[in-house]
This record gives sequence, C-alpha cells and structure tokens, in this order.
Amino acid sequence: MSVNLPLCRNVLLGLALTGLMFAPTPSMSATDCPRGALDERFCDADGDLVADAPSDSSKWIDPSTLIFAYTPVEDPAVYREAWADFLEHMEKLTGKKVQFFPVQSNAAQIEAMRSGRLHVAGFNTGSNPLAVNCAGFAPFTIMAGLDGSFGYEMEIISYPGSGIEKVEDIKGRTLAFTSPTSNSGFKAPSALLKAKFDMIPDRDFKTTFSGKHDNSILGVANKDYDAASIANSVKARMIKRDVVKDDQLKVIYKSQTFPTTGYGHVYNLKPDLAQKVREAFSSFQWVKPDGTPTSLKTEFEKNGEGQFIPITYKEHWDVIRTIDAANNVSYSCK
Repeated sequence: MSVNLPLCRNVLLGLALTGLMFAPTPSMSATDCPRGALDERFCDADGDLVADAPSDSSKWIDPSTLIFAYTPVEDPAVYREAWADFLEHMEKLTGKKVQFFPVQSNAAQIEAMRSGRLHVAGFNTGSNPLAVNCAGFAPFTIMAGLDGSFGYEMEIISYPGSGIEKVEDIKGRTLAFTSPTSNSGFKAPSALLKAKFDMIPDRDFKTTFSGKHDNSILGVANKDYDAASIANSVKARMIKRDVVKDDQLKVIYKSQTFPTTGYGHVYNLKPDLAQKVREAFSSFQWVKPDGTPTSLKTEFEKNGEGQFIPITYKEHWDVIRTIDAANNVSYSCK
C-alpha cells in the first residue's frame, strides 16, 4: 500500500509510512460492490463510507484476546494505566481477555489493524480516514463532556521571547509538525498556512517532524523548536500533569473545533462480538459504585470529558476529509 501525502519530503514520507507498505494478493479482493474511497478489499453497500462486515461468516474473526490500542499521543505507560478500568469492563462484557497494545506511531497503529493484529482502537483525528479506508476501521464513538460537547482545536504555539508573535513571523524559522497522518499536527496547519497566509513548508519556513504531540510541546517549551502545530487537548493534559508550565508556551493561532479521537473496531470482527465491544463503550460508568473516579475519568476529565457519545464517520469527519482534499491526500491502498 502506498499513501500519497502532500508537502512531505520523500525521505521523511518514506520513514513515516514504512509500516504501511504491503502488497495485496488476489485473495484480499472483495467481489465487485460499492466501495467509494475504500480499499478494494472492502464493500460499502449502505453508503456510510465505512467497510461493511463480511457477508461470508468464514471471514469473521473471533480472537481469544482482544487487542486494544490508543492513539500514540503521549507516554504509553500513562495510558496503559488510564485505560485499565475500561478494559476490565470490556473483558466482563465480551468474555474475552483484553490487552493494551502501546503503539509508537500512527503508521504502526494502522498497519496493526490492517494486518489483523489490532481489533479495537482509538485513532487520532487525522488518522481516522486512512484507518477507515485502508485498514477497515469502523469508528462509532468519541469522548465528550457531560453536556455533549466534544472536540479540540489545532494551535500553533511558540515560547515567550522567541520573537514569534504572529503566524507570519514563522517565516525563515523552524515549525515542528508531529506526523504526516496527524490532523492538527500536520494536515490542518499545512492547509491553513497555504490558504490563509501563502506559506508553504520548506519554502517559507523550515520543518521537522517530532513524532508525537507531547514531543512537539516539550520541544517548544524547552526552546528546541521555534514553533509547533499541536492539539490543545494534549497540551491541556500535559499542563495539568505538570509536565510543562502554561507560561512556557504562547499561542499564536487557534483553529476551529475538530472532532477528537474516534473509537471503534475492525470491520470483520464477529458481529455479536462487535456489538459487545460497542456496548462496552456505551455502558461504561466513569465513576465507580463507591463514588471514586475510574482511571479513565481521572485522566480524561483533564479535558472536561466524562462520557462516550455515538458518532458517524460520514458526518463527523466531513471537515477532516475536506482538509485532506485541500492537501491532495489520497486514501488509496496500492
């Protein structure tokens, strides 16, 4: 599979997407069916832009252990603990052992699901379209506040004393992106800088890729990067954990609100098991019967989140697909 992503130097693109390369075999092809932008292995008869579950029951998977991965945003050890109570709840509902899988990159996470090694996951905003179209990811829920509000903003940040007070001041300086598949860490700022400011990476400013949002935020706080594009939800959690101080950073641009991490399962999970996975999210109680917060609440209430709400990829990721189109991103798998 090759993925066409804009504005990335070939060497960086090659390094970032090495884990996504594969050569499909004839046995992977689905029969002729509606599929839109989906890979040829999938069908989309209902037009929801997500791969349908196989009609042939022999193609369903029913693993003895469900593998779960959260988007590689920050220290995996933090999130292994944060998801512990939820994964225990999923074990009870599904009757399966559930194992947390710490992924190190968006590319590795997508490849794990595409190859059948990952069954349930939270993919970051920008990775959702590629996960859906190339790996058969079926997202159905996101985290939200108790009032139903959800989302985050992309921010371009610098540090006090950098000499960067507005976006135009980045010209001739270094802006850190996270990874080519990240919405707020690459795709949205690339489209924004080009459309609103006529600024193009490696023509008007130098670029580097940090790998993750926390790396970019720490890099700016420690003055290793002049500026960075990041998700402010990650920044808020890091500030509340005292990983960085608010006064180490300054915001020079803030975007519209985007959907946050989408959670779902691989398309060919056995249907009754897939339903139980969905029930695990919808029925999870963020506060324990004794009134103490679960590990999930303890971590994610830092963003004001306290429940899972239903979403559809077709509706809620429309703005992300629009950004991808502006960046000439292709979801084709070759």
